[in-house]
Amino acid sequence: MTTISLPLIGFTALPHVGGILGGLIRRKEVYTWYASLKKPSWCPPNAAFPVVWTSLYTGMGYGSYLIWKDLGGFTEDAVVPMGLYGLQLALNWASVPLFFGAHSQKWGLIEIVLLDGAIGATMLSWYPINRTASLLLAPYLAWMCYTTAIRYCIWRDNPDEKKE
Repeated sequence: MTTISLPLIGFTALPHVGGILGGLIRRKEVYTWYASLKKPSWCPPNAAFPVVWTSLYTGMGYGSYLIWKDLGGFTEDAVVPMGLYGLQLALNWASVPLFFGAHSQKWGLIEIVLLDGAIGATMLSWYPINRTASLLLAPYLAWMCYTTAIRYCIWRDNPDEKKE
């Protein structure tokens, strides 16, 4: 009989926490502010987001568990790979409040570019430790590059309102 460990469940579930909280913000704005923005024709339908993010959060969470396990927990060797993971996760969680909550196309674009770099750095740091864990982040990076292109178009076509 196979037992599922508490760390496995915790690491896999952790990214979903920010996703759920971000979803509460996004849900309020998606049919009002976000709907009013000019978006590219290749922007995905709103119904795709929960499905995509459930998959991406699960993959990144499981990948972080593999790294943690392979490095023997939160050891000195884990500082950089898990630190980069924490950085990209924090940037990921900040993305929705910044873009949807603050309605800032400019800062939303800047933040997502930083997030893309943090995901890439995380993948590079994970690859020598556990190739599978690193590759579990590949769909996430691809999705974020796609999202970055969308955010760029939104920023270009919908200037932030000037605060007076």
